[in-house]
Amino acid sequence: MSAHTQPGQTPASPVKRFRVHHLAEAKARHEKLTMLTAYDAVTARIFDEAGIDMLLVGDSIGNTMHGHRTTLPVTVDDMIPAARGVARAAQRALVIVDLPFGSYEAGPEQALATGVRIMKETGAHAVKLEGGRRSAAQIRALTDAGIPVVAHLGFTPQSENILGGPRVQGRGDDAAERLCEDAVAVTDAGAVAVVLEMVPVEVAARVTEVVRIPTIGIGAGPECDGQVLVWTDLAGMTEWSPRFAKRFAEIGAALGRAAQDYAAEVKGGSFPDAAHSFEK
Repeated sequence: MSAHTQPGQTPASPVKRFRVHHLAEAKARHEKLTMLTAYDAVTARIFDEAGIDMLLVGDSIGNTMHGHRTTLPVTVDDMIPAARGVARAAQRALVIVDLPFGSYEAGPEQALATGVRIMKETGAHAVKLEGGRRSAAQIRALTDAGIPVVAHLGFTPQSENILGGPRVQGRGDDAAERLCEDAVAVTDAGAVAVVLEMVPVEVAARVTEVVRIPTIGIGAGPECDGQVLVWTDLAGMTEWSPRFAKRFAEIGAALGRAAQDYAAEVKGGSFPDAAHSFEK
């Protein structure tokens, strides 16, 4: 009997981990997949208990948590503590960690070294990297070493300077064909899923049809096999959010009101009161 099980109670069943093979099974059954970013144990636990399939420790931590304008300054050393917290808190979700800019572009050897370090030091279950055919060798090296890889196509934030900023990718027949070819290349290299960011609906639908791995959309329409959002966009934590990010709550405003109420009670002398104090 578990130390937490009372007499007459049935021990709770262990939580079943969402794993890589469940991605393929979900696509085969046409079941939509869910992914959210997470950067700490508190939010990871909340999202995990809500039943989110995948938690992405994204290099978007640079924008959302560290105050950078882009993801480019983020380092592996930035990612590891965040990923540790998320992996420790998540009992069910598949935890995926971004390989930040500069940690895999040099080639398969660099990508493998970064991936091995992240997997060993965080307890995560997979890594994610940007790029199509240009990253196929890196994906293969990681996969051959037993590290699952999620690919990322369309608008790739680490390349925003050469792309001219956050712009929709895959418009026009030639661009759409190149994106499909990239999706096939990462699939053949062993990727277990592919994120499609800021891609026209029709192009995302085509990619979803031609590849055997799940597509996870963000600004890519409803035909993808799943969806991902940055959690601060979902929760309305800032005044602005991208067009494709529905604000499912206004947590930022509620948090601001809570801080104002706290300050008013402290300054007015009503907090802490007897209910929030200790006696002899």
